[in-house]
Amino acid sequence: MTSTTPVVPIDYKAIKTNNKEDDKFRVYSADEDTPARVIEHYRDMRTNHTVEFYKRMEQKYSFENGGRRKMTIEQAFAELEDYIDASDPDLDLPNMLHLMQTAEGIRKAGHPDWLQLTGLVHDMGKIMFLWGTNEDGQDGYSPTGKQWALGGDTFVVGCQIPDDAVVFPEFNRLNPDMQDSRYNTKYGIYQPQCGIDNLMFAWGHDEYMYRMLVANNCTLPREALDMIRYHSAYPWHDKGAYKHLMAEEDEERIQWVKLFNKFDLYTKDGDNDLKLEEVWPYYKGLCEKYGLGGELMW
Repeated sequence: MTSTTPVVPIDYKAIKTNNKEDDKFRVYSADEDTPARVIEHYRDMRTNHTVEFYKRMEQKYSFENGGRRKMTIEQAFAELEDYIDASDPDLDLPNMLHLMQTAEGIRKAGHPDWLQLTGLVHDMGKIMFLWGTNEDGQDGYSPTGKQWALGGDTFVVGCQIPDDAVVFPEFNRLNPDMQDSRYNTKYGIYQPQCGIDNLMFAWGHDEYMYRMLVANNCTLPREALDMIRYHSAYPWHDKGAYKHLMAEEDEERIQWVKLFNKFDLYTKDGDNDLKLEEVWPYYKGLCEKYGLGGELMW
């Protein structure tokens, strides 16, 4: 391990950069002030994320032949400048600003530089919108484009969707795999305690970015890769689902994801308008340090 297992703080005041009450974050209910676009997004996610879709995206976004395009991290940031996450009820600002807020929050809290860089790149997998389609839920060009395979809370496909751990559980019945006896049981296609890495979480920016970093031989530690790959898996790291599928080592790994997600969530601030050009020289150095300098496969 890179260091000892972190203690996830209970008091988030040192992390938060806004005055929003804790219980006002991640409000997902048709009876609350949840935007209609968010409700539609999760209906689409639950309807379309299946084992078949995951395998199709796995092939589409393979890096075996060099990826789809060569870009530097900075060039990728430029592509993401106008992208706004349709699944997020807490922030109506460009995704790029959220990345900077997360990284700077981690930096100010005194965490190691690899964790700071993780904050900066954790959502960059949404770059998939460059090659996505509305039909595949990866349209980041249209103001009303479908994004159900770019962002949002991810759940495991290939087994029963846990009603008590996902937002809008009433949409679970819309999932075709829940009518398939291979996939609609507690274990589905998985073995007990098979380990989190052997599960197929709903395809999105997390899985894509993890694979992109591995394909480019980046040297970020395993903890960083876990944070990137699983930070949207709220049913797992926040609600305690899938314990019957976790390996013993996953108990320690989940603590790193929990730590990261406090920064991912509590640094969202519409008034915290950081400027990329002011902080970029520092983060460019971190990119080079961890094997993400120069042109990369995307």
